[in-house]
Amino acid sequence: MLFHASKIPDLTILKPQISNHGKPLVYFSQKRQNVLVYLSNAIEKHCKSIGFQHIGKYKTWGSYGFTENGILRLEEYYPNATVDTYKGESGYIYSVEYIKNYCIQEDIPYAITSENEVAVAGCEYVPDAYEAILEAIGNGEIVLQKYEDNNQDMLDWIEKTIKTEYNSAVLQPEYREFLKSKFEWFNF
Repeated sequence: MLFHASKIPDLTILKPQISNHGKPLVYFSQKRQNVLVYLSNAIEKHCKSIGFQHIGKYKTWGSYGFTENGILRLEEYYPNATVDTYKGESGYIYSVEYIKNYCIQEDIPYAITSENEVAVAGCEYVPDAYEAILEAIGNGEIVLQKYEDNNQDMLDWIEKTIKTEYNSAVLQPEYREFLKSKFEWFNF
């Protein structure tokens, strides 16, 4: 069984969309808990909450990595980022049983992509992504790296990375708005 998260209800076919890899793909995980982080996009949620006008796709924000054992490690780059991003956000986890001509993503544990449409075998409604993430943390399926638990090296890396991201996002005003708001102490 493979899993895919979406905000869109009632899908029967998952269709490839332009991805971070620059070509149309459908992304899946072999672990249900790994797709929970895709039930909300912090940039989109922030912009909509303040009425920021944006046309087109929102840049995707994904502050996570994996432990040496392949467990998803959700990383907070600003205080209360997990609550801020996921609390109250609902969505759907679609399951599929068969994928023709798939590709294993070497850089993301348990991730698989397809360039083809894929038939949905099942669907689970998730009423609150934050609650589902907390449950997965409690089950040892996700690790949460809270902002206040970051060491100084990590905090320095976050500041350097966020400033670089901001400077590179000249053509992405929604992303710059998000970064300015969530990292206001960085003096962009």
